[in-house]
Amino acid sequence: MTEHVEGKLLIIGGAEDKKNECKILKRFVQESGGRESRITVLTAATEYPLQVGTEYHSLFLELGAQEVQVLDVLDRTQANRQGIERELEKSTGVFFTGGDQLRITGLLGGTLLGRMLEQLYEQGVIIAGTSAGASVMSDTMIVGGEAGTAKKDTLTMAPGLGLLRSVVIDQHFAQRGRIGRLLSAISQNPYVLGVGIDEDTAILVQSDARFSVVGTNTVTVVDASSSTTTNVSETTPGQALVLSPILMHVLSDGYGFDLKRRVSLL
Repeated sequence: MTEHVEGKLLIIGGAEDKKNECKILKRFVQESGGRESRITVLTAATEYPLQVGTEYHSLFLELGAQEVQVLDVLDRTQANRQGIERELEKSTGVFFTGGDQLRITGLLGGTLLGRMLEQLYEQGVIIAGTSAGASVMSDTMIVGGEAGTAKKDTLTMAPGLGLLRSVVIDQHFAQRGRIGRLLSAISQNPYVLGVGIDEDTAILVQSDARFSVVGTNTVTVVDASSSTTTNVSETTPGQALVLSPILMHVLSDGYGFDLKRRVSLL
């Protein structure tokens, strides 16, 4: 159900500020324990793990973290190696970098490392992800699709990590014009909430299934659960979508949303 949340999630729409105020990354360090935080950066999504890992390692230390380790998993054998759990078990915060969301699920799904992540989450450790690392948080994720007009069969979806259920996340939302593909995604099951997160913007999801917005742009929540008209099962591939009515919430920094009750928190 939508309200299934056990720990904390910080889901970032990508291109978060790393040079100026660093509001989102500072919040992650704070939620991880501040000066006592032990952060693990997972670079599974990126093709440039050394470069990306080094950048976040330096950033989190500058922002006040006590310890930062970068864990690069190149294949499923590494994700299953004995003792890998011990490299994660003391983490107070875990951060997924951007890249390709299928690399994350393909490398971690069903492995010792994947199970350890679930265990940490259930214990209340904050799990964060940016861009591709944001998309994997939900039980179903968008892995590809055209921006622009909402059409049937123009997007690709796959199972995600399942930390947030009955929600589908899209990132770089306004900047890449992704409202159409988010609508296409939720048209396949209007019970699922669509959450589009702009760049340099994040949602901080608490264990009570409420989230608050952090950052400079907006978060768009699309709820089609009350829709009465749809052509999703009738259209031919590429045909324009019909889905009506739809309830939409646009929220900025400091505002929030209750995923359980499906209402904004103003």
